[in-house]
Order: sequence, then structure tokens, then C-alpha cells
Amino acid sequence: MSENIQSGTLYLVATPIGNLEDITYRAVKILSSVDLIAAEDTRTTKILLDHYSLHKPMISYFSYNEQTRAPQLIEKLKAGQSIALVSDAGTPGISDPAFHIVQQAIAAGIPIIPIPGPSAFLSALIVSGLPIDRFVFEGFLPLKKGRKTKFESLKSEPRTIVLYESPHRIIRTLEDIQTYLGKRQVVVARELTKKFEEISRGPIESVLSAISGKQPRGEYVVIIEGSFGGTAAFHSE
Repeated sequence: MSENIQSGTLYLVATPIGNLEDITYRAVKILSSVDLIAAEDTRTTKILLDHYSLHKPMISYFSYNEQTRAPQLIEKLKAGQSIALVSDAGTPGISDPAFHIVQQAIAAGIPIIPIPGPSAFLSALIVSGLPIDRFVFEGFLPLKKGRKTKFESLKSEPRTIVLYESPHRIIRTLEDIQTYLGKRQVVVARELTKKFEEISRGPIESVLSAISGKQPRGEYVVIIEGSFGGTAAFHSE
């Protein structure tokens, strides 16, 4: 079904998490038709736009300027402009800025249309081999304050647990999982959809050993067996 861009509408557009071909026809059409693209990093988004020969004005919208930028974008929407909001990769609002402008758009009665697509944690979940009928997504864990408390609260969580982690902290997080959660089956996925995509599965001690011997690269998705145990469909690799 053909879709015409609606004036004064905010589009939340999911973009590829790595492979630039992982974008929908609808997303390309929206990005080519809106008046303005609000991007977490305009340099990163320009690579995507150039790949599809799209030329649209952009404005930055990221975690450190969203409080001030959101009202500016709302005014543009009220004036009738159509805006596409994109993160660096994946679905806006999933551990990426989007919350404030969505709240303000709802309060202002501005239409919001989701354009679904890639998401790193969902991609990792479906190949994890751990139960995904029920799971809890925790995003990035606290760096210092509240970190121990968070792990202690997850110890009795029966659902599969999903985290995001940076290459600089992946070892520390795996060590904390071993310390606070004990013997669990885990899955660590990195560089999803890219040339060096890698998925490690097995007991925490085996995965920690495997990850420790490699150069950290890219963002990580960490999936942890729930507290009930005995549910993993794989063995140590």
C-alpha cells in the first residue's frame, strides 16, 4: 500500500544495526520524503543516506541535547514539518534517545508513526537458544552507583535477561554475572549483521574465557539464562 508523508508528523524510523541492506522499503521512502531528519549522529546517518542516494537536511538529536532540542523539534512539527527521528543504529528509543520527544509530541497532540525494522537485542535473542517466550530487557547497566543492587535484583529473575554492553566493559560485566548470578548459561553477540559477526554460547565461565582472549570490538548483546535454569538448548562452545 502506498503511503504519503503526513505533515506535522513525527516518524520513528528504525535503521540498520550494521549491514546497510537491512532497511525496509518503507523506511527508505520515509527518509526520502520527510522535511527533516533528526539524527543521533548526523555523520553516521549521512553514510546511510549516501548509500541510498538520499539528500535531506539533518539536525542532531542525542542524549546530551535532547532536553533542549525536543522543544525545538516540536515547534517545527506544530508548524507542519514532517520529521524522521533515527538513532545511530536500530530502533529509536531502545537504549537510544527518543523518550523526551515522544512524550512531548503526545502532550502536544502530534501524530507519531513507528517505522519498524532492525533491533540488536531482538536479533541476538532469536539466535540465542535461550527461552524467548518471556524475557526482560535491561539495556545498559549502571556503571557504578546501583550496579551491585541491580545484579542482586536480577538474581531471582526467572525470565531470560537481555543486556547491552560496550567493548570497554564487556569483561567486567561477564565477571559480575559470574560473581552475582553464579553458574548461568549465557550468550554474547557482537558485530551483528557485520563482517565479523560472532555469537558465543555456553556456561558463563566458558564464554568469559573465550571473550577474554579476543580484542573487544563493537557493541555487545549479552543474554543470560533466567534463575530457573535447565532451559538452555546448547552446550559450551
